[in-house]
Amino acid sequence: MTDQSRPTDPALGPQSPSNGADEAIDGYSDGTAVKARSQWQMFRTKFFRHKLAMSSLLYLIIVTVAAFNAATIAPYAYDEINVAMASTGPTFEEWHLFGTDQLGRDYFSRVIYGTRTSLQVAAVVAVVSTVLGVVVGSIAGFYRGWADALLMRVTDIVIIFPLLAVLLVAAALFGQGRPIRIGIIAALFLWPSLARIVRGVFLSMREKEFVQAARACGARDLRIIVRHMLPNTVGPIVVNMSLVLGLAIILEATLAFLGLGVNPPTPALGRLIDEGRSAMQTQWWLVVMPGLALVSIVLAINFVGDGLRDALDPTQQES
Repeated sequence: MTDQSRPTDPALGPQSPSNGADEAIDGYSDGTAVKARSQWQMFRTKFFRHKLAMSSLLYLIIVTVAAFNAATIAPYAYDEINVAMASTGPTFEEWHLFGTDQLGRDYFSRVIYGTRTSLQVAAVVAVVSTVLGVVVGSIAGFYRGWADALLMRVTDIVIIFPLLAVLLVAAALFGQGRPIRIGIIAALFLWPSLARIVRGVFLSMREKEFVQAARACGARDLRIIVRHMLPNTVGPIVVNMSLVLGLAIILEATLAFLGLGVNPPTPALGRLIDEGRSAMQTQWWLVVMPGLALVSIVLAINFVGDGLRDALDPTQQES
């Protein structure tokens, strides 16, 4: 007869009894180990399994490397004129893959340089808005009281501003056509959403046992915020940064389309679309090519953001 006191696994058969500690370390009695995975390993596994996010990330890496090495990769300078090839559609002849404009400037090269401008603005917006949102949200959520009330009222005031109208005025007055300045101006109006998210997370954590234990050990407020609480907000911060990147690229293109982006002759995707607008019926590539580049970059950023959200969501089950 089989000893009913021993646990039985359908695949492994009867096993000898063991204490809980041995099971946690060794797993099964036949030596099969059960190893716990860290949060980073679980995140990496789930994100790598997100095929759309991974392919989008690869595309973004290629685009970024090409944009910031435009002088090496672009077949022509962005302002190089070739009258003999003016208004030529997309062709492999002389490597005018995206065609040329009325002056014979290669549009593939101009799109690469314009992408670099958009990515520069997006990077500044993402960094500055994330820093502002994290600082405001963490202070408001940790200290509460008058600090919370004051900072949240400032956040509410920024949110009610009509974003595009304010950006148009601010870019015209202070932007001066420079990517860094335009990025900083846009970031000053894109941090409130992250501030509210971080504040909510901090409010839910400030009374947790690990925070109380850190206080009891004499840890200062700054150390508690940086070492114990901020790591628990990495997920929302990363996802929000990916969303802000896409929004920043669209805003920069909008400003450039309206003539308030970077100063010419520096290319920008929005400005390229604006320049080709008048000849779109006969020279469609002047609008379609930079437009496709803009849409594909924003879509790729959003897909990466979706993958990060799913991988960082503890309620998501592995498939």
